[in-house]
Amino acid sequence: QIKESATLTRDVLEQHFNDLKGTLRKLLDERLTSLLQEVDVIEQESIKPLDECQKLIEHGVSTADDLLREGESAVDGDVEQQNEKLCNFTKKALHIQLDSLPEVPSLVDVPCLSAQLDDCLLTILKNQIFRHGTVASRPPVQLEEFVEKPGGILVRWCKVDDDFAAQDYRLQYRKGTAAPFEDVYVGSEAEFMVLHIDAHVDYQFRVCARGDGRQEWSPWSVPQTGRTTLVPHEWTTGLEGYSLSSRRNIALRNDSQSCGVLYSKAPTYFCGQTLTFRQVLIETVGQPDRRDSLGVCVEQHSGCDSLQRDKAVCVSTNGAVFVNGKEMTNQLPAVTSGSTVTFDMEVVQLGPCSNEGGNFKLRVTISSNNREVVFDWVLDQCCGSLYFGCSFSYPGWKVLVF
Repeated sequence: QIKESATLTRDVLEQHFNDLKGTLRKLLDERLTSLLQEVDVIEQESIKPLDECQKLIEHGVSTADDLLREGESAVDGDVEQQNEKLCNFTKKALHIQLDSLPEVPSLVDVPCLSAQLDDCLLTILKNQIFRHGTVASRPPVQLEEFVEKPGGILVRWCKVDDDFAAQDYRLQYRKGTAAPFEDVYVGSEAEFMVLHIDAHVDYQFRVCARGDGRQEWSPWSVPQTGRTTLVPHEWTTGLEGYSLSSRRNIALRNDSQSCGVLYSKAPTYFCGQTLTFRQVLIETVGQPDRRDSLGVCVEQHSGCDSLQRDKAVCVSTNGAVFVNGKEMTNQLPAVTSGSTVTFDMEVVQLGPCSNEGGNFKLRVTISSNNREVVFDWVLDQCCGSLYFGCSFSYPGWKVLVF
């Protein structure tokens, strides 16, 4: 691991600084080109009026020189030719303004180009470059625990650098080792339930953190492999009153007049696990019915319209807790949009238990909205696994189970 991570770090550093060199060279070349173009523009705009002035002066000097030679020629020769030449000379001289010159700008008004280069840029760059990049012997955050869940994995991580103040965490995962990593969670919590995980398949996870008040992320933790052997919870198909998601872990009470209890496809809830119902969305039509409930049961009863019956424990939408059809005195908060209801059970055996029956007791903990009730559920038979179910009278209830 040390050699592999050191080689990878060298490659990352070399690639990063090569990219910086290329980018800096490109930026410097672009800046140089821009400045040279600016010099060209100033030169062309400033020299144009001076060139025109020079051309006028040269034209005037040339005209005067021609007139001077013509005058000298008029003086020479016989009298008759002189008179004619002098007459032509005089006429031409009257039409030429030899005493005027174009306006010539003063020397202080003529541009004098120069380059102003601040040497402190090198000092600033030097200080920034010497502070750019760090080499960490270990990431500040590491993966700590993988907890198998039906169709998911609860991933926990922890800080290993006490001096690092984490503001946010970023969890990524990928299926196998060939696929690219993808974000699955960004937030301040130190654990996350990753759902839609295929059973008996290896997934790789890694986590990093962002320091308080900083924009960049820390180095990634060492990738670790997690898997679940538990098949995902699924609602059973075919009940007319409910529509299911593609993964069959979300049930929506539709507007069908048909009613009844929607059960799980199989008894996939085992003691020692946590079963969670989450109200994804509630847009109910009509008042909640007192028989509306969420819970677990020993077996399916197709003829019942509620889980408030024998061999079942459940919570009604108004918070009442029922055990084998009897309402308990303890009550939980009402189930509303965004509510999460969890069931935890552990076995407490009263007497000999066999396949033929016997005294069997489960310690049940039901939690909702930071409150919980704990009680013992006595059954007349051993139950290694249980069904879960829900029943709603009006459309709009939408429940995710995991």
